[in-house]
Amino acid sequence: MTGTTEDYAPHPHIGGRTAALRALAAWRAAAPGAPRVVVLTGDAGSGRSRLLTGFLMLCEAEYRKRLPLDAMDPSTVPPELPPPAVPSAEGLTAAQVLWLIADHFGLRATGVEGVYAELAVLEEPVTVVVPDVDRAGPVRAADEPARLVREVLAPLAATETVRLMAEVPRPLAAELAEGLPPGTAQIIDLDAPEWADPDVLVRFAQAALNPEFGAPELPFTVDPAVRLALGAAIGRRAGSPLVVQLAVNCVLMAPEGFDPADERFLPTSVGAALDLHARRLGTDSQTLRMLLAPLALAEAEGIPVQLWARLASAVAGHDMSPAIAGGMLLAGPFVQPESQETGPEGGGEADEGRTLLRLLHPALAEEIRAGLPNVAAAQTQIAMSLLEAVPEQDWGKADPYVRDHIAGHTLEAGLLPQLLTDPGLFVHADPVPLRAAVEAVPLEQLGAPARTYLRTAPLLTRTQAPAELRAAFLETAFVEDGLPEYAEAIRERLGLELPWQTLWSLPVAGVSAVTVGTLPGTEGEAATPVAVLVVPPGTPGARPVGAAGAEGGESGPAALVHGLMQPGLLDDADLERIVRPSEEERAAAPLGLSRGGDYLRVWNRADQEVVAALISDTPFTAADLSPDGILLVATERGAKALRIRAAGAGIAS
Repeated sequence: MTGTTEDYAPHPHIGGRTAALRALAAWRAAAPGAPRVVVLTGDAGSGRSRLLTGFLMLCEAEYRKRLPLDAMDPSTVPPELPPPAVPSAEGLTAAQVLWLIADHFGLRATGVEGVYAELAVLEEPVTVVVPDVDRAGPVRAADEPARLVREVLAPLAATETVRLMAEVPRPLAAELAEGLPPGTAQIIDLDAPEWADPDVLVRFAQAALNPEFGAPELPFTVDPAVRLALGAAIGRRAGSPLVVQLAVNCVLMAPEGFDPADERFLPTSVGAALDLHARRLGTDSQTLRMLLAPLALAEAEGIPVQLWARLASAVAGHDMSPAIAGGMLLAGPFVQPESQETGPEGGGEADEGRTLLRLLHPALAEEIRAGLPNVAAAQTQIAMSLLEAVPEQDWGKADPYVRDHIAGHTLEAGLLPQLLTDPGLFVHADPVPLRAAVEAVPLEQLGAPARTYLRTAPLLTRTQAPAELRAAFLETAFVEDGLPEYAEAIRERLGLELPWQTLWSLPVAGVSAVTVGTLPGTEGEAATPVAVLVVPPGTPGARPVGAAGAEGGESGPAALVHGLMQPGLLDDADLERIVRPSEEERAAAPLGLSRGGDYLRVWNRADQEVVAALISDTPFTAADLSPDGILLVATERGAKALRIRAAGAGIAS
């Protein structure tokens, strides 16, 4: 099948793809015999995203008003229905995509299995469209697209109350559809003969060359006959919409000397577009590919323009600054600049903004990466160059890209475990990409600090805490895990004002109550502040309390006595001599304590300002606050004491 027929107007955004649009419209309408699951696939650059965008226009009421629906083939126009859930996967983890879906439908589930269970019992089917699966994940080397397909899309496809459409790279398309009952799923491969539309490439090229649609006025764009002939030649030779776009970009950006009648410089593939453009501009293709290599290896939205020459030189092994200085005509057709604001953690004080550079399409990155002799070696050179770009090795002063994405580069280089020893990086890096990178490393390859970070990362991402509060989380976690030198480094070396200092942590299970107190001294010695922890009978070091203690029984409550200000159990402390603060002393204390299910708040009595807010990944079981501001906390993991600062808000784990 080809695109449109002569009787109908094409979709103005797509310009064809009638066969595919008919199938998508039938799916949307739940027509008899239509599949419940549609998997849209094809080679990178085949136009999957463009087709899906055009189809979603037909599913949204405001866009429908702008389209010539009456002139279009009725079989390509779906009925007007409530818009589907459209959680774009770009840059997101599998879990984030799932929770976007749960939020869209107002589900109350608190766990992954609960989401699917709630969807399965809905009275009416729901519709979900997931674009950009190939761009999923905050870190490319972590292979988030495969995780998204296996952990989210496959269970959704198996849920009979869900009508699912997903744009998926070809290697994962069959995996998503397999195992479903016959007729449930349909794979639409835009490169297969029954779905391909060669005419759409010609129309795309002709429109892209037209000054009415933004092309510059050049001899071969203003002359209709020449423009149409050139567009037909580009479309005929190009293998995909992306190759059409690259061909048009090349001739429009560097039109000098271009002969529209000479088809030798019209590409047939992404690689040919790079090679022919370099040759036409009188340079070698390898220079162009080395210029673009840092962008092909980049993470997230792209690299800052000021790092381009540094990283290109690192990959090439020699200074690429001269090539970059005069190379925008050479690299420009393949690069997309993007403005980005930088926040207060971005190494500066103001949101002045900066320019990022990224490749036009992931297929370009695939082509350039495939031509590198060794991707891991190239990533190693980039990682070393990024490390050298950290001012005074202070991650707080590093460029946001360096700080947040060096983990992605070292992951692909195979060097990430060696990087995960610096508490400054743990504190200052964006926890979303850093967590994704660390989770991609086998646990046995991670050192103790990295395992502590991995345990704490869910709280860092959940709270979206700034650097000071990330430091607070990690300071406590390092103390809990027996890494006091890392906790001290956070307190002493990073120059951050933490809302508390973790004095000690005791890994004991089953603490049901805690209280602060003092143990009077003997023979003129000062009283000793203590923490009393009520624990299950039989806990090593604990002694029965109350009546059970008097009778020598082992079935009643037991207690541990621990120093409040310093680590260490006080095995010989007499429970009967411990003095608890009176209600009057507590009421006169400058700080107060409030407790919820998974949070604690310490507040200043004078002005009611919260000076510390603690949350935990395991429920709090008990808490107490001494009159002089020592917070005693118990969770399922154990007990700990924090010295609360009198100023500044905070969150602790």
